[in-house]
Amino acid sequence: MKRIALLGPGTYTEESARHFLDSAVCEYVPCKLIDDVFMSTVNGITDYSVIPIENTFDGSVSLHLDWLVHEVNLPMQAEWIYPISIQLMAVGAPGDTLEASCSGLKKIVSHSVTLTQCRQFLRKYLPHVELEQVSSNGEAARLVQELGSPEVAALAPRSAGALYGLQIWEQDVQDHQKNFTRFVLVGQDPIELKDNYRSHKTTILVTLPEDYPGALHQVLSAFAWRRINLSKIESRPTKKKLGNYYFYIDIDASLDSVLLPSALQEIEAIGCQVRILGCYPTYSYKPTHSEV
Repeated sequence: MKRIALLGPGTYTEESARHFLDSAVCEYVPCKLIDDVFMSTVNGITDYSVIPIENTFDGSVSLHLDWLVHEVNLPMQAEWIYPISIQLMAVGAPGDTLEASCSGLKKIVSHSVTLTQCRQFLRKYLPHVELEQVSSNGEAARLVQELGSPEVAALAPRSAGALYGLQIWEQDVQDHQKNFTRFVLVGQDPIELKDNYRSHKTTILVTLPEDYPGALHQVLSAFAWRRINLSKIESRPTKKKLGNYYFYIDIDASLDSVLLPSALQEIEAIGCQVRILGCYPTYSYKPTHSEV
């Protein structure tokens, strides 16, 4: 049985992992901090880690990308896209209306990213409350249960409410309904997964040679004339000196394809450094029968 580290319990990371990974062959190891998630796999305590790396509205999770690039060497083995549905939950039953439920609240507890994704809701219905950031949405739900006060509520996934016995006062309070997060499974060894994946993707880091005008143009041209699609390209600091960047690139192709290896050889030939972060299947979200 494979052991998988993730932020949790009661988080979107755990919820997404249970949707895409067969719990019959996986043991989930919840960690309080994202650092612990990474280091659990680095130190061999777990076989894999599940990491959120990008959101529809917040973009890349810079801290997590920096961990993958600068701190650890854990190849990406799979990715999936999971919808983020945020619930307002607390101890006790809600009022007859949302306004009635919220009138007595004095504090909202949640992860910083979740609070950001509910700004319009908070501004409209809860402008008077204190906002407290915690390490995860699951921790927010746990704290609300521990306090046991109807004056404190959490913004968290439905699974967190079920885990800690909280009542959902309002569903889908995120500002944007088409809110998805991209998760990656990282670890040293390939894993056997479901074969209903959408496609394969390859993620690379490219560091350009210094004092080489037009190097980025040549990098992009190597993919363009081969008609290889780049689904993402993002510059990130190398952390070596100010103004020095590498390029994080997602490629809609597998290393087993005919054209991609030759494209990588071409950009290496002009002096670029290329690091492969992973070549992996990518999965799309499909609702379960209970969600339809």
